[in-house]
Amino acid sequence: MGTVAGRLAFLACVTAGACIGCATADRPPDFPPEPPRVVLARPLPQYDALFQRKEGWTGADGAYSVPLGKDATLWLFGDTWIGRITQEGHAGSAMINNSLAVQKGLRPEGASVDFLYRTTSEGRPMSMFTPADGNGVLWLMSGLSTENGLFLFAAQVEMRGQGVFGFAQRGVWLVHVKEPAGSPLEWKVSQARSPWWRPAKGGNMAFGSAMLRDGRFVYVYGYREDWSRGMGGRGMVTARVEADQIGRFDQWRFLAGQEWVEDPNRATEGFAGLATEYSVSYLPGLKNYVAVYTENGLSNRILARFSFTPYGPWSWPVLLYECPETGWDKSYFCYAGKAHPELALSGDELIVTYVTNSLDFTKAVKDARIYWPRFVRVKLGRAT
Repeated sequence: MGTVAGRLAFLACVTAGACIGCATADRPPDFPPEPPRVVLARPLPQYDALFQRKEGWTGADGAYSVPLGKDATLWLFGDTWIGRITQEGHAGSAMINNSLAVQKGLRPEGASVDFLYRTTSEGRPMSMFTPADGNGVLWLMSGLSTENGLFLFAAQVEMRGQGVFGFAQRGVWLVHVKEPAGSPLEWKVSQARSPWWRPAKGGNMAFGSAMLRDGRFVYVYGYREDWSRGMGGRGMVTARVEADQIGRFDQWRFLAGQEWVEDPNRATEGFAGLATEYSVSYLPGLKNYVAVYTENGLSNRILARFSFTPYGPWSWPVLLYECPETGWDKSYFCYAGKAHPELALSGDELIVTYVTNSLDFTKAVKDARIYWPRFVRVKLGRAT
């Protein structure tokens, strides 16, 4: 656990408000913070209403967000319904594999959301992005806007038949938009295959689940799976790279214990019970970093862990919210929990989204109440 002197020195640094400076140090601290308590957690129907649409874009999962300037947010989605909601739900609609939205205004009152996807010459909907090698489809993951343009990670997936789990991941691509100003429909995009995708029979390893800019570094988070440990066998792994070198994979370094190394196979686990998609952000009001995720990837429980740095060590999990939709039908499950710090009203709160789906695809088609991002406001505080 480290020396008493080391603990006191680190606490003095945090108390002085120098957490960001500490975060860029090479050595993680010896212990995690005491996590805050949840003061309140309640749905935000006014935000939900921005994504409850009856025509055109009518639902999607994923729901990563990327700040674009002072009052604009880019939303990144995976599989997306395009069509019209009727008494039969999405029956007769098309499903594409990814879409975007641009939100203008950070408060739901007065905000507008423009949903974007491509169309064929005959007017049929198409995904915004397809893999550069022409194989499979892309599901959008995390993104980050930098001085060198917009970077988006995307999982390359092979569809294997019917059902919500009829797919297999085949890789990860880094999508680069050098000049993201203007309409996304006019973007000039380049793609690079991530060399850090590691498929294995007992569980995969990938990076791109979350991104965070902190000082001169960008931290890229991923997961490594070991299903011999059961449902909680997915753990966090962490990489970092200079902010102007994101696209240079040879410049990436991976957290292995107390050091940053070149070999991703040496990356050590931050904590287990993770999802493939999650968020990591900084809470200025608490001077902590926070990872938000759905427990084990599929659960009605959205959890958070806290750290003094972007790379741990991480606290024990705190229950932020229990999704009620799993009580509607025994086939319903929740996933895709993550936070959106650009939407928060204060430095001690989280705006969290999640998605509900069904193990029965027929029900997912018919029930238009599910399969779009639901919003929750979580207020945090220290125990007194």
